[in-house]
Amino acid sequence: MAGEFQGKVAVITGGSRGIGRAIAAAFAKEGAKTVLISSSEGNLASAAKTVAAAGGPAPVTIVANLKTLDGCQQAFNAVKDKVGRCDILVNSAGATRAGNFVDLPDEAWMDGYALKMFACVRMCRLLWPMLKDAQGHVVNISGGGARSPGADFTIGGSVNAAMGNLSKGLSQLGKKDGVNVNVIHPGATETERFHELIEMRAKASGKPKDQLTKEASTKDGIRRLGQPEDISALTLFLCSEKARHIQGTAIAVDGGATVGYY
Repeated sequence: MAGEFQGKVAVITGGSRGIGRAIAAAFAKEGAKTVLISSSEGNLASAAKTVAAAGGPAPVTIVANLKTLDGCQQAFNAVKDKVGRCDILVNSAGATRAGNFVDLPDEAWMDGYALKMFACVRMCRLLWPMLKDAQGHVVNISGGGARSPGADFTIGGSVNAAMGNLSKGLSQLGKKDGVNVNVIHPGATETERFHELIEMRAKASGKPKDQLTKEASTKDGIRRLGQPEDISALTLFLCSEKARHIQGTAIAVDGGATVGYY
């Protein structure tokens, strides 16, 4: 893949932290112009330094609230004005609350779907003409909860499942328009978000955080927690020409934690 992404533009939502930041750094290292979108100006400034240090063109940063249609439109307008194209769209934005089902208020559900599901819908819709022109790629970063539901992760699990279904449907349009659409389901991956979820689950279950952190790997018999670079490596491959025949597929990167066949 050396040099394959030079001259291409990779737009990464949620690119200021965790998996999204690692994906942006990986694309930059391979020569892509990266566009990082987040609601946090401070996190974006820090991520921009990390991505720039990876090599390649300096990243473009866009502050936008992707929970709203106006925010998504603002982000799209900035992409159009600042770089004028989109070869790759990675939807990695999204943070849902964990906790006891009966304790999760309606607002938590609305908030979870707004950022992860509806932002994905809107950014795909807005950027689709550019992606079609570029014969590009969409990679949606979902999560293992889509296939392994849990009583303490009902918002995240259902959002992830909806995101996977959306992606499969969109891939049918992608076959016609020349845009590859695929999904990655990360398992327990050691990011800031992982530790935030452990904190939520500790409050919901009454278990110590250290115990829950250990259980995240031992309960599934996996050798280690995932790292953001595990996800970024697959993302780069899915957006390469070598993966052009992979369309409408969801791949788990979880060390084997998902026990279901699909």
